[in-house]
Amino acid sequence: MTKTTTNNCQKAKMNVNKSLNAEQHDIVEKMRSLIKEVRKHNYAYYVMDTPSISDNEYDQLRLSLIELEERYPDLTQSDSPTASVGDNPLPSFSQVQHDIPMLSLGNVFSKDELIEFMRRVNDKLGDSDKDPAYEVELKLDGLAVSLKYHNGQFVRGVTRGDGQTGEDITQNAKTINNIPLIIEEAFDIDVLEVRGEVLMPKAGFERLNREAKASDGKVFANPRNAAAGSLRQLDPAIAASRPLAFYAYSVNQGLPEHITKQSEALGWLKELGFTVSAVKLVKDVDELQAYYESVIDMRDSLPFEIDGTVIKVDNLQLQSQLGYLSREPRWATAYKFPAETVMTKLNAIEWQVGRTGQITPVGKLEPVQVGGVTVSNVTLHNIGEIQRLDVRAGDTVSVHRAGDVIPKVTRVWHELRPEDSQPVMLPSQCPVCHSPVILPEGEALARCTGELFCPAQQQEALIHFVSRKAMDIDGLGERWLISFFEHGIVKTVADIYHLHEHKEDLITFEKLGEKSVNNILAAIEDSKKTTLSRFIYAIGIKGVGETTAQNLAQRYGDLPALMEASIESLEAVPDIGSVTAELVYSFFRAEHNVEVIKALIAAGVHWDKVEQVATEQLPLSGETWVITGTLVESGISRDEAKEILQSMGAKVSGSVSAKTSALLAGEKAGSKLTKAQDLGVRVVEEAEFLQLIGR
Repeated sequence: MTKTTTNNCQKAKMNVNKSLNAEQHDIVEKMRSLIKEVRKHNYAYYVMDTPSISDNEYDQLRLSLIELEERYPDLTQSDSPTASVGDNPLPSFSQVQHDIPMLSLGNVFSKDELIEFMRRVNDKLGDSDKDPAYEVELKLDGLAVSLKYHNGQFVRGVTRGDGQTGEDITQNAKTINNIPLIIEEAFDIDVLEVRGEVLMPKAGFERLNREAKASDGKVFANPRNAAAGSLRQLDPAIAASRPLAFYAYSVNQGLPEHITKQSEALGWLKELGFTVSAVKLVKDVDELQAYYESVIDMRDSLPFEIDGTVIKVDNLQLQSQLGYLSREPRWATAYKFPAETVMTKLNAIEWQVGRTGQITPVGKLEPVQVGGVTVSNVTLHNIGEIQRLDVRAGDTVSVHRAGDVIPKVTRVWHELRPEDSQPVMLPSQCPVCHSPVILPEGEALARCTGELFCPAQQQEALIHFVSRKAMDIDGLGERWLISFFEHGIVKTVADIYHLHEHKEDLITFEKLGEKSVNNILAAIEDSKKTTLSRFIYAIGIKGVGETTAQNLAQRYGDLPALMEASIESLEAVPDIGSVTAELVYSFFRAEHNVEVIKALIAAGVHWDKVEQVATEQLPLSGETWVITGTLVESGISRDEAKEILQSMGAKVSGSVSAKTSALLAGEKAGSKLTKAQDLGVRVVEEAEFLQLIGR
């Protein structure tokens, strides 16, 4: 590394240190790490049906992120997955938009947390409604599914998917024996929607795996994976051969008016021929806790897997009054079973480098089963945590499957320590790029000084740059970027625009070929013409999401003005606080960042200058809009419509409320349209929207 390069790294580090104090650094690093893990496990669980962590770990992982965002809203990351339920549906099935979103549930893990949940319910209710009765169900470990009936005839089955859109598994659902295909008692109900869980009973799961082993077929890790994998077979005959069952837990459309309670709704479903799990009515926390503990005792004797109980306010009118958060109802929660603790050996401690250069110690465990999940890695957080625990390679440790990114060490059995063990020392060099490692005074996190020159940090920058909401380079996904990076073809984001110079080399990559290479190069060329807001978002300034990038583009009009902006000027931009202002200011004062930007512009990346208009003069200034449905006539996507509305001064929200100024409603608008009409919110159809934007 040259002296100039080292100086650049030092200047960049100094600028970042000015931007965030030690505590804020820790918070942002924690958020980024949690976001990455949640995304990875969303995909593994909801899309691939191969979760690598337990439900308990995932729930606590997501809860940790939510708690951080609630405590530090100014540091919330723009790409956080906390507002969504799962992941995108598989492309092999046709996709169906849910009339009413299929939300997930919040979680509690102790009696104290249960008391807090019930307190929050009471805080939202009037005096006469406080301390409502609760209905408790078993929390079945399967795949959430919606069944729809028209005049008593089964017409469609859809998975949860991402909560808004699911996969059409109608033909497979028809093969499940306990799903009624015709309901005579519902002939006079236009639309009946029943939601529940498709699962595989323990006995059927064991039989399926025995047969699979005998025929060298696929052996499933647990009944939930087996049920999900069976339901997502493209051949209904395979699904029909699997021992699946459906357990109903709610009626979301078509419930008779005389039914006013959740417990009554489940009783009605039983009369229609549906299977439901055990239902218990309780009045207070002590009754609820007692029932929860009884469920733990009978768990092993049940014919199917469960991972806790589901607690719901029984009165449906009170449910409606309590309403919803972004991804979960306020009137229900899951009371999960406690995590487990096991003893195992810590074989080694390795150091990993994060996207921002954080050096993190990872314990390599003797693989151990914790609650049905094989655990081989455990985070040790930082050198301070290692010293606090006095943990060393070769130690016997207790590992608790709780809510951190991966399971954590809760105890070191010093009395079992080998005599030749050695204390752990912080490495002096980065394990990836061999740059010096520093531990700034007063900070807990050691960092690599390699900055943009460290491969561990460059890869994340490349992946973000090409993403859909950034430069949107279709076909150039994470797999190919990392492969090109490892072969030395791409190092910085500017190198992407020189890939055409390596065309012959790219064609030789396995499974790529000339056609795919041509498509990638064409997409790269197309991406050169972008918008200023997309470019600002793509270069990856910490704290700058889509909305902030849009506000910066509108305020400064072009990049040079933004690059020269003072902290005071940046703080005057809507929705930008002092922390983000300092992050933006520091980013453009780091020489290596400026060099990469110049290289991008030299490669042909360009945009139209944004006409600067005072925020208060924009036509939709001060208004809050919501977008729903599909804009068929114009073909404008939701993302494009969002950018247009923001450029006209509007804020774009994901949910309708009394404060919503207007709802842009395309085809199949669904529940948001109904809610807007109920609240008297102005509804703008596509033709009016096109006229508004001058198209």
